[in-house]
Amino acid sequence: MNYIIDAPALPSLPVIGSDRRFPIRRVFCIGRNYAEHAREMGATVDKSTPMFFCKPADAVVGDGADVAYPQATADLHHEVEMVVALGAGGHDLSPEQAAALVWGYGVGLDLTRRDLQAQAKAKGHPWDVAKGFDHSAPVSALRPADAATVGAQTVLRLSVNGELRQQSTLGEMVHDVPHILAALSTLFELKAGDLVFTGTPAGVAALQRGDRFHAELVGVAELHGRIV
Repeated sequence: MNYIIDAPALPSLPVIGSDRRFPIRRVFCIGRNYAEHAREMGATVDKSTPMFFCKPADAVVGDGADVAYPQATADLHHEVEMVVALGAGGHDLSPEQAAALVWGYGVGLDLTRRDLQAQAKAKGHPWDVAKGFDHSAPVSALRPADAATVGAQTVLRLSVNGELRQQSTLGEMVHDVPHILAALSTLFELKAGDLVFTGTPAGVAALQRGDRFHAELVGVAELHGRIV
């Protein structure tokens, strides 16, 4: 293809146990998927209507990379989440059909400009600038689903500078992965290469320049990085 300008690089993530990489198409996120986190944010969970938002694919930052503190904020927050990678797609799927789309798992941070989010909420505006900024989605290497054991007792946690900040089990999710994907498929046609952030437990807090973070989906994936 002969483009007018140089085509942007395709974002991708490494695959655990392979020299091949997983190409990223889109990044979807669900909000308020852990009841305790919703409460700490002064919100309630609507079980009948999951709340979704998106991040750009090129916001993904790989394991071990420095993450630049974003502009236009004085209150950058961490939100540790299991990340699901899709190997197939579809629309208007049942939970059973949606479960079959999962290719692999990782762990990531949904970084949030909390002050900008609060301003948007107060005005009834969308959250795009609070959620979809540059480098706002650090994600680990991905482990293929056939090599991962993921269930209700799987632990999700985040430490900052060696101090535990967030910890929960996946069983605390309000909407499980099949129901998240099924609901998403009624709004978007899902496709191979999509990443889905599945929500964060309680304990979100601020990050400062120089902080080092260590996120784990225990037994499945780990993510390290530093805010600079």
